[in-house]
Amino acid sequence: MESTLSRRLALAALLALTVGTLLGCAGQDKAVPAADKLAQVQDRGTLVLSTDTAYPPQSFGVDGATRAATTKCAANQLTAPEVDGMDVATGKAVAAALGVEPCFVVPSWTEITAGNWSDRWDVAWGSGAINADRMTRLYMTQPYYADEQLFYVKTDSSYQVPSDLDGKTVGACASCSHEYYLKGTLVVPGVDLTPKVKSPKVVTYQAEPPGLQEVADGKIDGFLCSQTVGAQAIKDGVKIRALDEAAFPLYNTGFVDRHSGLDATSFVARINEIVDGLHADGTLKAMSIKYFGEDLATQAGAFDLASIKQVIP
Repeated sequence: MESTLSRRLALAALLALTVGTLLGCAGQDKAVPAADKLAQVQDRGTLVLSTDTAYPPQSFGVDGATRAATTKCAANQLTAPEVDGMDVATGKAVAAALGVEPCFVVPSWTEITAGNWSDRWDVAWGSGAINADRMTRLYMTQPYYADEQLFYVKTDSSYQVPSDLDGKTVGACASCSHEYYLKGTLVVPGVDLTPKVKSPKVVTYQAEPPGLQEVADGKIDGFLCSQTVGAQAIKDGVKIRALDEAAFPLYNTGFVDRHSGLDATSFVARINEIVDGLHADGTLKAMSIKYFGEDLATQAGAFDLASIKQVIP
């Protein structure tokens, strides 16, 4: 009797010790995928990224591309060979560093900037910039490139400086920093946002190309967007030109949803570590030169992310 009881007590103690050890290891060495964003991505084996298939050179579909044969991506997601561009390449590089496959979905820009993604995608590199309004809904990651924001007018327009557009009709993409700048509500930590145009009549577009075309067609007086977008439109034959004086610089970043059902703390920290590494080894600089024809990455790499005083979670 005593021998049987002793054996039972010893077995119970051993079982408790084993379970405790396993739980301790799980807590210390590996987060639970059901609760942690980084753990879920690694467990799933895919990083789901938002993209736009018609926004070159930032992101675009690849004509004739074949879907990856052994992909882990869902049927409604695009695979790596099917999309390209600066934003896309950044997402692919981060996925490679995480050891997972990149998969792409195509939500609208307003869906991306609104937050509350319901974990339909993990992170967005869409040439979106850091600003205070977005920080209420999204976490900002280390910027991957930075560029000047310029006013574009019709090629044969008489406008020469931004103030020539005072009171005129000026376009911008909806829910973009440019719209908020024109309306006087944009706040970007550490960036001087002195208005260059007074009392513009602001019209917005879901994407920049239609607005830039309306400038060329004489339907609106000007359009505010990044130099990379304007340069691509000119390359595509749109009859516009940039005014010499820039409005302001923007630091383009990755977005992570603040309202994810998962803890994003380690996920954002790991992304920042990877992006810092891509700056340090010259990968982002080389990608910028490839897609934009110039180095727009170095300035972004020097940006002090701590200066925006972001708290996660």
